[in-house]
Amino acid sequence: MTTPLLEMRNISIHFGGIKAVDDVSIDVMPGEVVGLLGHNGAGKSTLIKILSGAYKADGGEIFIDGKKVEIHNPRDARDLNIETIYQTLALSDNLDAASNLFLGREITTPLGLVDDTKMESESRKIMARLNPNFKRFSEPVRSLSGGQRQSVAIARAVYFNARILIMDEPTAALGVHETAMVADLIKELKTQGLGIFLISHDTREMMELCDRVSVMKNGKLIGTERVEDVTEDDILSMIILGKNPKTEAA
Repeated sequence: MTTPLLEMRNISIHFGGIKAVDDVSIDVMPGEVVGLLGHNGAGKSTLIKILSGAYKADGGEIFIDGKKVEIHNPRDARDLNIETIYQTLALSDNLDAASNLFLGREITTPLGLVDDTKMESESRKIMARLNPNFKRFSEPVRSLSGGQRQSVAIARAVYFNARILIMDEPTAALGVHETAMVADLIKELKTQGLGIFLISHDTREMMELCDRVSVMKNGKLIGTERVEDVTEDDILSMIILGKNPKTEAA
């Protein structure tokens, strides 16, 4: 067995008397997309916030390339090449693509001035890898489509050497064409060896984009299955009933 790129073992966290995540273990391999599914309150977002450094787990361990790591805050996660793309994308609407890509990490000249020319050049290079059709580098991102904005957010993560990418509902509120654009981006990231956790409520999308799916309910992991081994109905059964048909059948 190849060592997982990232592994979360026996992760738990509680808020007051509520166990939001209860002894959950998941992993992702290089070049793999693992989907996280479950109703609101299932614990999937809380689990991912532990990985991104927003929450500190009460118990459990995290490993990268088989080595135990500590994540106490978002800076720790970023230093470990873990990047999160939230549904809000965290873009500054009044700035162009390059300024957003380097927001907080601007390239400067020897005199300490922001090097806009260099930042645009670097933005064009990374976008050529991810979305060659993207041409609107000088326009404020507020004027971009949802899929184009998603491209900017993904490019920012990849440029800064993300190895593990967390994507929270990346196609929510996007049209068919734009959803296809984001799907193509995810497939390209896979070829580059990134490990991706994809949070979504869309089971059909998960079947198309993911290699494996992990379903949570009431803070517990119901199961993790390879997409090729289950049907959409199997996944829905796990989400709604909290039972894994594959396990039950065995």
